[in-house]
Amino acid sequence: MKFIKSLYINKGFYSYMATISACFLLSYWIPLLYSFAWICILIIFMLCCADLILLYKSKYTIDARRLLPDKLSNSDNNPVPITITNNYPFRVVLDVIDELPVQFQKRDFLYTTTLKPNEIHDFSYEVRPVERGEYFFGHLNIFVSTKIKIIKRKYQFQNKQMVAVYPSFIQMQKYDFLAIGNHLTELGVKKIRRIGHTSEFEQIKDYVLGDDFRTINWKATAKTGHLMVNQYQDEKSQPIYSIIDTGRVMKMPFNGLKLLDYAINASLAFSNVGLKKHDKVGLITFSKSIESLIPATQKLSQLNIILERLYNISTQFHDSDYNLLYGQLKRKVTHRSLLLLYTNFEHISALKRQLPYLQAISKKHMLVIIFFENTELDKLINTNAEDLQSIYHQTIAEKFAFEKRLMVKELKNYGIQSIITAPENLTINVINKYLEIKSRGIL
Repeated sequence: MKFIKSLYINKGFYSYMATISACFLLSYWIPLLYSFAWICILIIFMLCCADLILLYKSKYTIDARRLLPDKLSNSDNNPVPITITNNYPFRVVLDVIDELPVQFQKRDFLYTTTLKPNEIHDFSYEVRPVERGEYFFGHLNIFVSTKIKIIKRKYQFQNKQMVAVYPSFIQMQKYDFLAIGNHLTELGVKKIRRIGHTSEFEQIKDYVLGDDFRTINWKATAKTGHLMVNQYQDEKSQPIYSIIDTGRVMKMPFNGLKLLDYAINASLAFSNVGLKKHDKVGLITFSKSIESLIPATQKLSQLNIILERLYNISTQFHDSDYNLLYGQLKRKVTHRSLLLLYTNFEHISALKRQLPYLQAISKKHMLVIIFFENTELDKLINTNAEDLQSIYHQTIAEKFAFEKRLMVKELKNYGIQSIITAPENLTINVINKYLEIKSRGIL
């Protein structure tokens, strides 16, 4: 039974049989082809037996391994390495078919290669998950054939391998490394000009060209005989919270990824940058109830706690309760904090319904509302309208885009800062806003 399950017919066999069938057909007019066709059948039978012996007689055959990482990064291209070893004493042709998780909806995976005797071959392919959760890889199938290409032998390895897809830690590490190397401008993170100084004094140092003359310490200059300046640093240990709305407004997809997942990825990367800046970072998620509330701390383990909590977040099908959020913030977050609220408002009326609660929150905290541009509407606005229906659609799209700009102005009138961003630029814009607030010392 095991032998039958592993035995497959190669495409070459059908090519041979098609040729023989053509010979039998033509033998009606050319009798000599009739004998030739039977000789070919005999040869094919002998080659088939030889192929079977070569593929099944050898004790040491094919070995293959799929090297899955501990976890996959959501919305990023994750490499999946595969190693294949040919233990046959002859050259073989391999067809590799990996059974990918159902979430990818991909059923055309095929990789073909040729291996010499005792050769080890490594290759990898990439997968891009767009949902968090558990992904199960099926069998790693290897179909082996010889140069004769009549029979194929099937090998199966590593069934039901599970890997968890977490929020984008690749994006987080990318910003982390660039921040360490001071290369954040390569990703669009701006250097913000300081206005005045924050209250935290760091040290007195020698004056170098470019230092602000207003920071000269005249007493230290008189003592040492050369110019000395005061050096200041951004205030540390300031509490910062990422607040994520998990209501129905965050279900909207862009490029295969929900707005919620864009917010989760940005929160993780931003929290990492905040910890590097020696601030306290925390997390709040809410909809009809407060689903998560991680108090802001500066512990090294805080990032792992936030990562694990973000892994299990999902969107709900109802509107979020901002009154409940205000009440929880009033009771649980007692110190003035920077609150980055990830949500989405498609209509000015939706914003006005929540505006009293947002105003109440902003009286005690530094509140930044983050909502999203509808990039599909922008494409529609920028296309040429060729008929009456297209003009109608374009007018409606411009109305929605205008309402987004109106929301920003409305929030500004009430002293609430905001970010309106395309989903793909969310992380960069959030970090820019954070650096701006830190440099201006307005927290």
